Amino acid sequence: MTHAHPHSHSGSSAHSHSRSHGADSQAEILDLDAEVLAEHTAALISWLPLRTPPREIVDLGCGTGAGTFALLDRFPEAHVTAVDSSAEHLQRLREKACARGVEGRVRTVQADLDRTDWPDLGTPDLVWASASLHHMLHPDRALREVHDLLAPGGLFAVVELAGFPRFLPEDAPEDRPGLEERCHTASDRFHAEHVPHRGADWGPMLTGAGFVLDGERTITVNVEASRDETIGAYALGGLRRIRHGVADVLPPEDLAALDRLLDTDGPHSILRRDDLGVRTERTAWAARREG
Repeated sequence: MTHAHPHSHSGSSAHSHSRSHGADSQAEILDLDAEVLAEHTAALISWLPLRTPPREIVDLGCGTGAGTFALLDRFPEAHVTAVDSSAEHLQRLREKACARGVEGRVRTVQADLDRTDWPDLGTPDLVWASASLHHMLHPDRALREVHDLLAPGGLFAVVELAGFPRFLPEDAPEDRPGLEERCHTASDRFHAEHVPHRGADWGPMLTGAGFVLDGERTITVNVEASRDETIGAYALGGLRRIRHGVADVLPPEDLAALDRLLDTDGPHSILRRDDLGVRTERTAWAARREG
């Protein structure tokens, strides 16, 4: 699965808007996402209604490995097949696996899952898809593919984002209060046109593909305001990525205020703030292939 869209949940810590959408910068924000939200990802994995610990796992749209490594940590006997369309993301994942000493438990597969000829992904006990299905042109077809490859009784875990995280207080910045929310409103309109499945209720689609729903859970993320450098970099990348989709529709005053926040050398840089937090939601569906 690819995360190459400018509307991906990933962003950038690059120093220019044009470069901020390259593979390297996208990988950086995926890594930051994994670090900041590691506790919440682990909580969702712990919640999964598994009948037995899985031994073979597939991570669809794995990115740089947030889910892959959380699954490996949770299930020490498991092997993970990590699937993504980005060769750069898979290379980064392999390097991480080697650094962690788990390269023998990870197989990477480069594939475009919108194609009808899926590669051989084995017969997994668990398939994990976090923030990846909404990028597909034909997610209903992908759901049926997953149903058919799962082992009987196997579980499909789908995790969906409630849009981009919020980072700033509601009354920030001082010169344009509420700027971030206005950016999100404009971004939501962009995504409604270009990524219609983002934020979807996957329950009906899963049952339509032949699964039996075995649970649904929403986790609220509310990381308290701080001057944490990781959160600062995550906020910078996230807002840079939002800018790409809303630059043509924001009022000039809002765009100028946003650019002041994104100017890492300027006095109003988001990296100079000590009130950044992370607020978002993630919903998980657990769907079983009966048999």
